[in-house]
Amino acid sequence: MTSIAIALAMALVAPAHAVAQQADEPFSVPRTAWGDPDLQGIWSNNTSVPLQRPTELGDRETLSEEEVAARHAQQSAILLDRREGSTGSYNEFWFEHREDTNRASLIIDPRNGRLPDLTPREMEAETARRALLMERYQGGGGPSSHLDLSVYDRCITRGLPGAMMPGFYNHNYHILQTPDHVALVVEMIHDARIIPLDGRGQLTPTVRQWLGDSRGRWDGDTLVVETTNFNNKATARSVFVPTVFGIGENLKLVERFTRVDAETVDYRFTVEDATVYTAPWTAAIPFNRAAGTLFEYACHEGNYSVPNMLAGARAAEAAAGSTPPR
Repeated sequence: MTSIAIALAMALVAPAHAVAQQADEPFSVPRTAWGDPDLQGIWSNNTSVPLQRPTELGDRETLSEEEVAARHAQQSAILLDRREGSTGSYNEFWFEHREDTNRASLIIDPRNGRLPDLTPREMEAETARRALLMERYQGGGGPSSHLDLSVYDRCITRGLPGAMMPGFYNHNYHILQTPDHVALVVEMIHDARIIPLDGRGQLTPTVRQWLGDSRGRWDGDTLVVETTNFNNKATARSVFVPTVFGIGENLKLVERFTRVDAETVDYRFTVEDATVYTAPWTAAIPFNRAAGTLFEYACHEGNYSVPNMLAGARAAEAAAGSTPPR
């Protein structure tokens, strides 16, 4: 990666004041016809920066140009890995070329760039979930029902904050605004978020939703969105593929969208859930303007793979003379 490319990538996550200082003219936030900051358009958050800082980097928050290039090459090799005798996964046609920066992690708080420790209660729950999964799949068995598969496997949702986090393809977002609402359409698994700006109160705590209940407000030129009232059905978490990342019913998610230049929205979110994490944590992810439009995300895992996996598991059990675990 050239020095020019690194400089451009670093500018994508620069704070608003830094961008303004570097520009020939100070950036003026565009406005809608009714005067709000204009966040509308198609944006992508595709990046090679990992959610957590690798432990070997210690307190380092940034990488050298050579380290950035090496990280990019390593991740590309992993995604495109093809083993002998295997059909492999997706090829280069499907993957988006990622916008890279010199940051060591998406997490900016805590300062070590790592997720806080899980609470003792959550550690116990996570251990139980893994034990149940191993019991159901031991001996090469398959799922006993569709409920053994995650909501991501079933193409229902990635949950939050997962739906707003980068992965490997289709991480595009369409933001639309009216004076009293913001609509945020997510291409990956076709989630759509409708966020009121009119000051209405939260839904009653008994009403729980896949993506929670969001309320937005303007803090200067920043759109602040607070979301609660999640259900407890999207709790799968992967720090290696953070596109799959749900917290649970006690999550309070606070998001901030700030237009920092013509091509970039600075997006940050803070996770607060004292039943899962011992402290809140915050990640910062640049949204970069994308050309074109969103396309239908036709999730064939849900249409074909799930019933075929269940049928295959039942056929294997019948051949072995066994029954699925309960």
